[in-house]
Amino acid sequence: MNMKKFGNGLITTLLLGFSCTTLYGGNKEQEGYNFKTIKEIPHTSIKNQNQTGTCWSFAGMSFFESEMLRMGKPEVDLSEMFQVSQCYRDKAKKYVRLQGKLNFGAGGELFDDIYVINNYGLVPESVFPGIKYGGDKHMHYEMDEVLLKMVEGVVENKNKKLSPVWEGAVAKTIDAYLGDLPGKFEYQGKTFTPKTFASEYCGINGNEYVQITSFTHHPFYELFTLEVPDNWLWSQFYNVPLDELQQIVDYSIQNGYTVLWATDTSDKGFATSTKGIAVVPDKTAKWMNDIELAKWDSLPEKEKENSFYKFDKPGKEMQITQSIRQEAFDDLETTDDHAMHLIGLAKDQNGTSYYKVKNSWGNYNQFKGYFYASESYLRYKTTAIMVNKSAIPDAIRKKLNL
Repeated sequence: MNMKKFGNGLITTLLLGFSCTTLYGGNKEQEGYNFKTIKEIPHTSIKNQNQTGTCWSFAGMSFFESEMLRMGKPEVDLSEMFQVSQCYRDKAKKYVRLQGKLNFGAGGELFDDIYVINNYGLVPESVFPGIKYGGDKHMHYEMDEVLLKMVEGVVENKNKKLSPVWEGAVAKTIDAYLGDLPGKFEYQGKTFTPKTFASEYCGINGNEYVQITSFTHHPFYELFTLEVPDNWLWSQFYNVPLDELQQIVDYSIQNGYTVLWATDTSDKGFATSTKGIAVVPDKTAKWMNDIELAKWDSLPEKEKENSFYKFDKPGKEMQITQSIRQEAFDDLETTDDHAMHLIGLAKDQNGTSYYKVKNSWGNYNQFKGYFYASESYLRYKTTAIMVNKSAIPDAIRKKLNL
């Protein structure tokens, strides 16, 4: 996942776009989307990944902060940049070992968080904020480009032999932008290393979590390596039928476990900035442009009801099957864009079910950084989830030999 947040300028533009749509529509009876929370699991505050492609780390730390709350642990703000720093170092080594045949950048997969926890640990945000370049917002575009050029140069050098210092040069560059990695540190009156902080203070054991997906190009109930560019660790995913994937999500949330969610955000139905929703309009829906919106009042009522999808109120959505989902993935209509955190269940005014999603773009919309994804959107556009093994229904766990 490498969904980048482009700063306040984009958000301002999107919010202005929302205002213009409302004005063009001229519909005084506009109902909007009204949501009632059915269940919400304790979670920490909204964070802002800002100008970075590190959604996987922000979503992952949010997920593990909720896991701590579920276990009765103290609330803590975990450092996202500790994860990023560790992964960039190891990704550089793998990129060079593969002679540049690896996607090298800020993006990652859900498992990256587990990888860091198991191998390096966790630290609080106060110990490692990860901003050494001024200001108080994460801005990685320069660092990403510098690191990419460095590892490309290592692979392309004409010495025909690597020097013994290139890894140190890359590490020092990461440190220059993010800060020196902590060894021992003080927190709440005690001394920890990152590994003891993860195990003793946070109580997080990475082996208790699994990645799950649903695709037919691999057998169900087996592990496989998901073929997406940011899976640089070649991590494996359990494969289940689509209905069971949704069952796992529902069962998890209903039983007090949040869900780490990887998904595609490229569809028009991902209208989280302007409407606070992610939906999959029925195929018969026609998308309205600004000219059509301006003529809304003059359109016949039948056309208003049947022809246009305006996001004014809940509408008919596609019924997503396993084959529809697979076709979108095979055709690259569904891509691995963004990681977020599912923290609850809700219903709209028609009684339709949604998932409440905690995003990592700051307080960017009318729901102050949260949005609501329909069941159709989850079934259609999910690339993977990560859950605690205990959050999987027993019948499915048995099929997965967990």
